[in-house]
Amino acid sequence: MILTGPEIHSRVKAGEIQIDPFDPALLSPNSYDFHLGSTIGWYTERRLDCARRNPFESHTIPSEGMLLTPDRIYLAATAQRIGSDHFVPIIRARSSVARLGLFVHVTADLIDIGSHGHLTLQLHAVQPVKIYPGLRIGQVTFWTVQGDVVLYDGKYQGATSAMPSQIHRDFEGR
Repeated sequence: MILTGPEIHSRVKAGEIQIDPFDPALLSPNSYDFHLGSTIGWYTERRLDCARRNPFESHTIPSEGMLLTPDRIYLAATAQRIGSDHFVPIIRARSSVARLGLFVHVTADLIDIGSHGHLTLQLHAVQPVKIYPGLRIGQVTFWTVQGDVVLYDGKYQGATSAMPSQIHRDFEGR
């Protein structure tokens, strides 16, 4: 079951949902809009390897904006710190952003219960599109759970900026 906007507000006030900073004006009927942070990064090699750490560099998004091109995946973080030990957050693009051909979270939209931090967005532009720091880029919904809750305690916990893939760690000890 999805939480309504007023219920999200109530659960933030109760401390069951973390959105920091929180602005009630960003509530929608069943979601909360979030902003793009001020940094963005990308892999510096064209060929990526799941079994090793891939070179990655971060940059500040200029106030005058930055043009994203269709030939790569960009990683950027949300301006807000988001998480919950009681509900499952799911993130996606705002429809206004999606209508420009910008994928905000390409394949991994489900955030594990117990995960807290600045969420890493996987940005992919279908055609060149200019973005800006602080852009109201996406929305988060919160879903109730059924069954025993096991809180997330993985390799992306507590992120403060966009985190490149840590899949290479799955190969350690093989």
